Amino acid sequence: MKVLVETSARHIHLTDEHIEALFGKGATLTKKKDLSQPGQFACEEKVELVGAKGNLKVSVLGPARKATQVELSFTDARTLGLKGVPVRESGDVAGTPGLKLVGPAGEIGLTEGVIIAKRHIHMTPADAEAAGVKDKDIVALKLETEGRSAVLGDVVIRVSDKFATAAHIDTDEANATCAFGEVYGEIIK
Repeated sequence: MKVLVETSARHIHLTDEHIEALFGKGATLTKKKDLSQPGQFACEEKVELVGAKGNLKVSVLGPARKATQVELSFTDARTLGLKGVPVRESGDVAGTPGLKLVGPAGEIGLTEGVIIAKRHIHMTPADAEAAGVKDKDIVALKLETEGRSAVLGDVVIRVSDKFATAAHIDTDEANATCAFGEVYGEIIK
């Protein structure tokens, strides 16, 4: 089965409490554009990440979450001077590194929440059934790109009726495989 492959650039998900701390009392997120996953959106708001060696501005994605989570590439983590940032599924932030967050109205010393997102494929239940996979299966994703075709392993399947079917890789992976523009990958079990 072929699936759309999207690049997930560095970003942050914030709790309601952290939105107010960074953007001011009563602040809410301002939708800039919808993302491919239903109900998810990029915001006008940006947050500065401050690490031991550098700073990066990142987009905020909405809606608000139960836990603040920063998703980076390994290159981003090195730029910030962060060590030991693990590859994890979204939402699995226990015991991960933290860093300083700076917004226009305040700062937060985040004690944990920084991850490199594990490659994953969001799938509807119907598409998962058609592909012969189930939630939490680990597969490979074959990309046929000009000059940089590759097979990416350790791709987790995530199934929900709230998802649209699409694979997500980070910017390091997209650059390494020339996955630019509209790219499709083949699920290999």
